[in-house]
Amino acid sequence: MHVDADVLDPTVMPAVDSPDPGGLDRPEVLELLTVLCASPRCVGLQLTVFDPDLDPDGALAASLADLLVDVLG
Repeated sequence: MHVDADVLDPTVMPAVDSPDPGGLDRPEVLELLTVLCASPRCVGLQLTVFDPDLDPDGALAASLADLLVDVLG
């Protein structure tokens, strides 16, 4: 599965190359990815479009990592 971080609303994830208002919030992404990752057809997950230069303190990266732990945990 391929997921771009910019699917999240910029109020949730501003550290992306192409922020676009009206994106999903964390609970929506969590629900969607949890269902998709539970499928036996899902054999991998790739998260892209995160821009660490826009996250100087690493808080947004930690938030994405926490999201993945919640999805896969």
